[in-house]
Amino acid sequence: MAWRQLFLICCLSAVVLLSTLREGTAVAVGTRRLAGQEVQEGAEGKIFMQESDALNFLKKRGKRSPKSREEVNAENRQKLQADELWREHYEEQRNEFENFVEEQNDEQEERSREAIEQWRQWHSDGLYPPYLYNRHHI
Repeated sequence: MAWRQLFLICCLSAVVLLSTLREGTAVAVGTRRLAGQEVQEGAEGKIFMQESDALNFLKKRGKRSPKSREEVNAENRQKLQADELWREHYEEQRNEFENFVEEQNDEQEERSREAIEQWRQWHSDGLYPPYLYNRHHI
């Protein structure tokens, strides 16, 4: 029994809420209840278009009929624009990857140079040039 009462209260509150919202939107938009017909006719004029415009709007080209020059040009412009966007995207990706690889190579080269320099300092015997293979063994 409690569920039925709860359901009934929810339904009634929804109906009251919707009715107040409908009146509130009518007031917010500024429609007049007294001149309802005039408002409806004005709205119909804004929503519906002339019959000739509607026929031209709904007229479609047949599947087998050739495209007009404007349609072909518009499609080509869209394709060219899409290709340019892809080209820019891939160019940006390639530049980022090249920069990353260059930084990695620079870091590796720096580490290698430091390791070689440390090896030379450790194995130096004071002779010129300070390489291991130039040492003079007696």
